Amino acid sequence: MIHIEDYYAPVLGEFEMLVLLALLRLGNGAFGAAILREIRERTGREIAIGALYMTLGRLEAKKMICSYTGEPTHQRGGRRRKHYLMDTAGHQALGRAYRTLRAMSEGFEKQLETPVHAGS
Repeated sequence: MIHIEDYYAPVLGEFEMLVLLALLRLGNGAFGAAILREIRERTGREIAIGALYMTLGRLEAKKMICSYTGEPTHQRGGRRRKHYLMDTAGHQALGRAYRTLRAMSEGFEKQLETPVHAGS
């Protein structure tokens, strides 16, 4: 099914989609280290912290997420932590990416779940 709002929603890159999915899973207010851990644990990919923060900055510049700085905590030696929230544009873009992936992969579930070996 085609959604009219998908026409206007921005297109996401793969890593942007992973970051937004992690934020959706963790809930609004998640911080960078938790987002990084979620992506690493679920994908098995080694992600550089700099790549994550660059992507968070890009998503914020595109108005897909916003951030706020929390209060300093004793556990962090009095340092503040930056927290991220998904905005409407981010939710719409993530919905578009999800619906597009589902539509394009429909009928290929079994084929895509089976690992392909080199030379096959």
